[in-house]
Amino acid sequence: MLLPGTGSDEVFVRAVFGGPLRALGVPLIAPPPPAGAALAEGYLATLDALADEHGELLVGGISFGAHLAAEWAVRNPGRCGGLLAALPAWNGAPGSAPASQAATLTADLVAGSGVDTALAQAAGSPDWLRAELDRAWRRHGDGLAGGLRVAAGRPSPTLAELAGLTVPAGVGTCTDDPIHPTKVAAEWAAALPRAALGETTLAALGADRESLGRVTVLAFLRALKTP
Repeated sequence: MLLPGTGSDEVFVRAVFGGPLRALGVPLIAPPPPAGAALAEGYLATLDALADEHGELLVGGISFGAHLAAEWAVRNPGRCGGLLAALPAWNGAPGSAPASQAATLTADLVAGSGVDTALAQAAGSPDWLRAELDRAWRRHGDGLAGGLRVAAGRPSPTLAELAGLTVPAGVGTCTDDPIHPTKVAAEWAAALPRAALGETTLAALGADRESLGRVTVLAFLRALKTP
């Protein structure tokens, strides 16, 4: 089961990971985001329910989705068979992490002025990113600001907690992404005992959504070879 990032949705998750996982014969489960403030706990409850039904899970996500998947894996080491973590944004408490600050500012703007005003602030972003935001933010509706605030303030697993997670893990990063620094992804990959790091760029992601999924899945396959 793979989870989307802050303000994103399962449509983007499928665009990124659907093809790479299908090539391996791995079915992708990507449910839509729970509404508003239920975002985090709702997804964690869904992971619990899926593990109850199916047993061991390969979990992961993009950005905040990667944080939640890792959080669940740390809590449920006997029910997690592997981790796909694309674009992790911080370790432990968010502090002044760029992704946390951006989510907070966007939440305030959405709550105060509406989603159209918030989208107008993204006018300088690449066309593909503006289109993704326009679709996903409108789908979140009235719950968008609440979900953004939940994500902005929730700690991810600490590096010490990640060090106790012994499942194979693929970590993916875009080396030109200031919101999800490659430094953080490298720290995750170094802390996880059986992990590899895959790299791409935002430019590549704009041209081919699967580029991020491929480098993350390929990193996972390399991690599988680590004893």
